[in-house]
Amino acid sequence: MSGLEVSGLLETGLRVLAPAKINLTLHVTGQRADGYHLLDSLVVFADVGDVVHLRPAAEWSLQLDGPEAASVPAGDDNLVLRVARLFAPGAALTLTKELPVASGIGGGSADAAAVWRGLGVMTGRDADADALLALGADIPVCVASGAARMQGIGDVVKPVDGLPDLHVVLANPRVAVPTPQIFKALAHKDNAPMCSVLPSFGTAAALCDWLAGQRNDLQAAAESIAPQIALTCQALAASQGCMLARMSGSGATCFGVFESAEAATESAQNLVRAQPGWWVHAARLGSMQDAARPQTL
Repeated sequence: MSGLEVSGLLETGLRVLAPAKINLTLHVTGQRADGYHLLDSLVVFADVGDVVHLRPAAEWSLQLDGPEAASVPAGDDNLVLRVARLFAPGAALTLTKELPVASGIGGGSADAAAVWRGLGVMTGRDADADALLALGADIPVCVASGAARMQGIGDVVKPVDGLPDLHVVLANPRVAVPTPQIFKALAHKDNAPMCSVLPSFGTAAALCDWLAGQRNDLQAAAESIAPQIALTCQALAASQGCMLARMSGSGATCFGVFESAEAATESAQNLVRAQPGWWVHAARLGSMQDAARPQTL
């Protein structure tokens, strides 16, 4: 980066996409003595997400904007600032919030991972990976923003190659269900993992056929607390051309997989008309590593 550095700090600003994280599966396989739950999850990322802008500055600062900014805490406990402070020196951060907060699509973790990627480029170094995991179990998988199998408490991330892209509708009924409450309501915490070796999938239809035999073990618990989640999945499943509908993460965002981008776009438009209060986006799911790379301003 010679010519772009000032005392080891990239002198120009950076723009970093924070893609939404989607759990195609989420198997809860156990619970450790310290209370952390063990997971086995197939994770992909969407071509929609938040955006972080970073500029060199003498001190840390965070500005929020975007349609979902009002629901984001801007104080010192904000996850973006907590990750930023793992680096030195300071930077001025602007977070444009497009993803709903606490919605099961890794918004906060994706934002934190975007800051990690951006400051790594700006400063020419990485921060402590153990400290990163301590701030959030979903952050490590979001750092790469590639299709992956996430296991353990989120600390075991194995890249998955060859998954077909999926055209989806993401829908959130605007209900908040705290993740600890969902885990508390979980009937069984020692469920079976996915198969040890994932099969190959030539098409989106083949992947959906396999996914239909997998689970999100948090979905029933989330639906018992927020019945709107079940209604959201039902609305997606009833849309013309939907091949699979499921909740992502701990909810309340659900996804419906469609055979084409056009079918997903049409379904999203219909759903917006039917449910104007919901957060709805058509998107493409897959590996977003290229899109998530920091770009100079």
